[in-house]
Amino acid sequence: MAKPAASPEPVTSSTQPRPRVLRWGLVLIALLFGAGAFIWPQLHGYALTGTAYGARVACSCRFVGGRQLGDCRKDFEPGMDLITLSEDTAARSVTARFPLIARQTATYREGWGCVLEPWGN
Repeated sequence: MAKPAASPEPVTSSTQPRPRVLRWGLVLIALLFGAGAFIWPQLHGYALTGTAYGARVACSCRFVGGRQLGDCRKDFEPGMDLITLSEDTAARSVTARFPLIARQTATYREGWGCVLEPWGN
């Protein structure tokens, strides 16, 4: 007995997305945004605290201790690798940045030491 011929697979256009793939892609994007919105307050808080600490410590190290800015990274706590430092020697200030999230500046003031810029609400 002869086998019946298999029906040919339907040809799909490569320009049209498959509905199932598109649906799962949208679900994945929604989950990522939801997770991002959930952890944003904690991430922003840690970044703001880390940059404030980094700016204050590096400013004191540079303008009170007289060390080079690159040497001041030794005073950072573990886990502060993403924080970058820059200095303005004319203003006697150091700015610490956490990429795309937070930035804080500490300025040396005679008699006060290094003082952070006020935080906004």
